[in-house]
Amino acid sequence: MKHKPRTKPPQLLLFETLKPRMKLSSKEAKYHLDLHKGYQGEQLFDHLLQPMIKPDQYVLNDLLLTHNHSTFQVDSVLVTSAKAYLFEVKNYEGNHVYQEEQFHRMPHTELTNPLHQLQRSHSLFSQLLNKLGYSMKIESYVIFVNPSFMLYQAPMGLPIIYPSQVESFLESIMSKLDPLTPRHLKLGDKLRALHHTKMPIRYVPDYDFDSLKKGVCCVGCRSLPMVTEGRLCICRGCGRREPFSEAVMRSVRELQILFPNMRTRTRVVYEWCGSIGSTKRVQKVLKAHMTMKGENLGAYYE
Repeated sequence: MKHKPRTKPPQLLLFETLKPRMKLSSKEAKYHLDLHKGYQGEQLFDHLLQPMIKPDQYVLNDLLLTHNHSTFQVDSVLVTSAKAYLFEVKNYEGNHVYQEEQFHRMPHTELTNPLHQLQRSHSLFSQLLNKLGYSMKIESYVIFVNPSFMLYQAPMGLPIIYPSQVESFLESIMSKLDPLTPRHLKLGDKLRALHHTKMPIRYVPDYDFDSLKKGVCCVGCRSLPMVTEGRLCICRGCGRREPFSEAVMRSVRELQILFPNMRTRTRVVYEWCGSIGSTKRVQKVLKAHMTMKGENLGAYYE
């Protein structure tokens, strides 16, 4: 199987990194929860689709593409020799009603209509394929994966797949596929090459280095801070143990997520980690895993 794997969205990574280090507002906490649920839904869809994929098929996840100065994202694309399938995955839960082409979470919360998003992606994707020299049929669907999701008053014929239908729907597609031709394998490669690797972060809470809690955050229970014991960092909350060097480098990656323009310096990393170990010990880890630039007080690591 050729595929572009799914990765955790940068926006979700940012919120996961911030949560143990600052108090999120109710709006920020809800936004984080929505991001988390959305990613869980995509993982569930991948779990259902993965066993059905044959070695000669091409699946691309989290495609971020641009056509005619318009950027659009598709949760999953299945390229076949006959057509391309676009899947917009939603992890909505609870009771919803469809009224006047709008989705409402009962009783009175209006939601963005995922069908409108699907229509836009379908149109731009079709135009992009034509530009690449491919004239092929495209089928697009909104896939609802949460078993608790219910939608009332939706008319027949909408490109919607309900939770109870997902597995049989995917099986019906995958059972009919012919092997990919070299031309269609090339299309998958082209789409993967056109993917924007840097996804935009649309919403960022207000924070700065000084205001955030310091310390090594446990990779398991996400509590602060871990403490050092010899060559290990140990979580006071769940007892998880992690090599000191791995804990420091994980903390460096957190810094890079939250402060992408900040240079990685020994003193900054030492402070970020809650002054664990010593500056010399932290510096030794940085030298072992990164490349030092500059000299003396101006030294930093990449």
